[in-house]
This record gives sequence, C-alpha cells and structure tokens, in this order.
Amino acid sequence: MFYKLSKLYKSFSPKEQKLFLGVAAVFLVSGFTLALVLYYQNTTAQPVEGGNYTEGIIGQPVAINPLIVGENDADRDLIALTFASLSDLAEKYEADVEEKNWTITLKPDLKWSDGEPINSEDVIFTIGIVQDPDARSPLFATWQGVATERLSELELKVTLKNTYAFFRDNIQNLRIAPKHIFDGIPPQNFRLSEFSLQPVGSGPYRVVGYKKRPDGFIEEYTLTANKHFAGQKPYIKSFSIRFFPNKTEAISAFNSKGIDGIGGLEAKDLENLKISRKILNPERSRYYAVFLNPNTSLALKEKDVRQALNLATDQARIINSSLLGEALPAHGPIPQSISGYDDSVYADEEFSPEKANALLDKAGWKLNEQGVREKLIQKTKVPLEFDLVVPESRFLSETANELKDMWKVIGVKINPAILKSADILGGIIKPRNYQMILFGNTLNKNADIFSFWHSSQRFDPGLNLSLFNDKNVDTALESVRQTLDEPARNALLSKVQKTIHDNWPAVFLYSPNYLYATSRSLGGFPEGPIAYSSNRFDNVNLWYLKTARIFNK
Repeated sequence: MFYKLSKLYKSFSPKEQKLFLGVAAVFLVSGFTLALVLYYQNTTAQPVEGGNYTEGIIGQPVAINPLIVGENDADRDLIALTFASLSDLAEKYEADVEEKNWTITLKPDLKWSDGEPINSEDVIFTIGIVQDPDARSPLFATWQGVATERLSELELKVTLKNTYAFFRDNIQNLRIAPKHIFDGIPPQNFRLSEFSLQPVGSGPYRVVGYKKRPDGFIEEYTLTANKHFAGQKPYIKSFSIRFFPNKTEAISAFNSKGIDGIGGLEAKDLENLKISRKILNPERSRYYAVFLNPNTSLALKEKDVRQALNLATDQARIINSSLLGEALPAHGPIPQSISGYDDSVYADEEFSPEKANALLDKAGWKLNEQGVREKLIQKTKVPLEFDLVVPESRFLSETANELKDMWKVIGVKINPAILKSADILGGIIKPRNYQMILFGNTLNKNADIFSFWHSSQRFDPGLNLSLFNDKNVDTALESVRQTLDEPARNALLSKVQKTIHDNWPAVFLYSPNYLYATSRSLGGFPEGPIAYSSNRFDNVNLWYLKTARIFNK
C-alpha cells in the first residue's frame, strides 16, 4: 500500500505533490482532532491516587487530642486529619419520635491506626470524658444530661433528658478517642501524654513522625494515608504539615513552593502571593460584631445610643475597605449561610448618619467643645466616648479605625485597644471587662444560638457578650432547642432575630469568607460553608492532585 502511494506521489508534478501533501495534512489533522473530540466526549476526568501535599499552618500544636480540643487551630487541623468523626465510623444512627433515645451502630471491623479494634466502648469513653469537668472540654455544655449504655460490641444507646433538635449534629461531629490509649490517664494529664503529640487515631491519615528544633519548636508533621480509615481511602497518600511562627514566613514558603497550600488568609494577603495559584473562598458560619456591654456604660444602656451606632455604620464601606469584598454583611445573630436566617427582619436597615444625629439630638445628647456628645445621667456628665477592645488582626484593626471615623461624624469617640486574643479571652471576656468588644461568634453550621444570646449565658463560661437579657428571647431559644419541625423552629428564630434587631445590643458587621491559597492542581476542596478553619479537612480524603480520563459507561 505504501509502495503504491509512493509511486503515485512520484508521478505527480511538483505542484501536484504540494497539493497532495496539503490535502493529506488536512486529512490527518482533521482525523486527529475528531479522534480527540470523541475521546473527550466519551471520557471523564476522574481523581486518581498519587502526589504529595504540604500544608502550611501558623502556630504550634499542643495537644492533638479530640477529648480536649480547644481554640488552637493547629491542634484542630491535625485532629481533623487523624481522627474520624462518628459520622465516618457509624453504619447508622436511629432515634425515636422525640429524638430523646438514640441507637448508634458502628461499622464492622473498624480499627485504630495501631491496629486495635474500634468498638462501642470507645464512643462511650469519649462521651464520658467530654462530660468530665476535669477534662475542660469545649464540648462539655452540649453533652450534659446525656446518658450512654453499651448494647453490644458495635452498638450503644444514647439517652437525652430532653429533646435537642441539633443533637444529630453533635453525634455526627464528635471525634472518637481510643479508650485503650487514654483509659487510666487522669483528664488533667491528657495534655502531658505522649499520645497527644503522637496520636493513635482513626482518620484518613496517621502520623508517621514529626521534626522538632532544639528550642522545642515543632517544624513539621509527616502523615501517610491510614489503611484502616473507615471512609473512602485518600487519593493523596502523603500529607505533610509545616508550621510557621507568623504569616509572613508562611507566605514566603508558599512563594518558594516549600508548601502547597495555606489557609486563614486575609484578603490583603493575596497581593503578597507571587506564584501561580488557586484561591478558594468558601463562606463561613461566623460573624463579627461590636458587642455593647450596658453593665459598664450608662450610655450603652440607652437604646437610642445603640441604634444610632448602627445607623452610623456603613457595612459596605467596611467590607470593601478592610476585606476587599471577601465577606457577606452580617445583620443579626444568624449568618446568611445558615438555615433559620430571616432576611425580612432586616428590610428596614439603612446607613444614615443624618438619622443617627437626629436620634441623639432628640435624646438630649449635646456636642461639647471636643466634638463629643455628652449628657447628664444620674447627676453625672456622661460622654459618648468608649474603649473598643479589638483582637490583634489587620482586618479587625482596620475595621476599628473605620468605625472610629464613621462614629466621629455623630459625636461618638472610640479608643481602640488592640490586644492579643489570648489576653482578651482570659482577662477581658471572662470577667466581661469591656465597654465594647469587636469579636467573632462561630456557629456550628446550625442555628443553635442559645450560648450567644440566652440570658443564662451572660457571664463566664457563657458567650452572651452583649449581656442581652430578654425573657421572650430566652423562652424562644429554649423552644428552638426542643422543636424538631424545621419550619416551626425557623418561625421561633425569626421572632428571636426581630427582638434582637429591635433592641440593638450589638453592631453586626460581616461574615468573612475563608481564604485558602493552593496549587492549581488541587481538586476536591469543599465549597462550604464551613464553621472552623479545620472544616476544610472534613473531606480531605477526597482531595486529589492527579486525574485520569475514564471512558463513560
């Protein structure tokens, strides 16, 4: 065949030979293109195993232990990678009509990363430790009044004193700890246990080892896929975590390709990323607000003052200036991303310094020579001047300065006090020692806001930062927890939002997106919303770096 074509080609004139070659080239290119189109039409890119991934985290792990997980993001991240939640381990969980009696059945043949079996005793042990005040677990409050009973090696019964509408979330999110490791260790010593840095877990990854500098700084954790993981096995087989003392060093490592991903970025950090990358920005079920404490300020007891502060706050300007648009406006105690949020409650919201000034004029607040309003209350001259406590963060500091400028227009003076978060939690929030505080509330992807707005939570360890006290709201929040019907529950939440909105106990600002920079090859990252930064790892077993095209069935 080739000989005949060659002979035919030689019989052509030079002009005919060129024409023949052109036609042949067009035919070959068209054939190749058609084959390529058909290939892509009949195949789909699917994740496949392979690759190594290195995450950069700012801070240091202290205790990689789900029994005592606190506010340390490094601990939360490693716990999410190395410990499975009950939703991963359970084959099923069933409840009676009132959802007070639950039966949890574990999957068969579950194992810890050391090969020991996982059974119902581990779940019962975990719940018992969470309920122990000596363990100081942040989950303590949500597991009170819960009794457990072993039914078999794989089954247990969980009984609640009262219906709790969000208890399914508690079950699904609980990360189980190994009884054979921690049984016999006093809860107050968990942080000292070697297993809190070299954990035996059940998550998608297990710890291979870690590197520590002579000064004690942990530089890196090396993880590998856990062959005993109950869920789908991870596509990425090797996962490393590198730790940095600050964001500047972490971003430098990202730019030099020393790490593949870094989360918890602020919008203005993105301009410092110099290499090709992908930015992921899922919404968060967290909002920031200026919480107003009427117990430390006579002025803040007045509703007109609280309303004027809200009227004088330009949310859009703050979001665009401090967060470069990477946030949703926050209007009340429930973020927009959570079921139960009612936007109709906030239809009358507006930015109007003019109305704010008129409101303060009518309430008798007069400008003094310094341009600050003041009024005689209980025979004391009270100025509209407040100390505003602000956690150490660039976007929060910028927000505070924006508020300072905005509120100056209505005769209110703000003195921002920038403090480290650890100092705020212990020395400011615990004793409620502030007039105003710019702070964030994180909801666990449901609308249980009892801890933030019920009057019983006004003082430590409660989180009612505005010391809000309303009997109708208390009753509604108690009913919300016991109402299983979602529309009925949302109706109660609408009333709560309306009452809070009408009383102006806080100046609600925004819900920032979670910003995560990663290599362009990463796929499978959750779209959100997420509550804590560690929730980015909820489906880390589905992250992938490589794909292969598979023919469609």
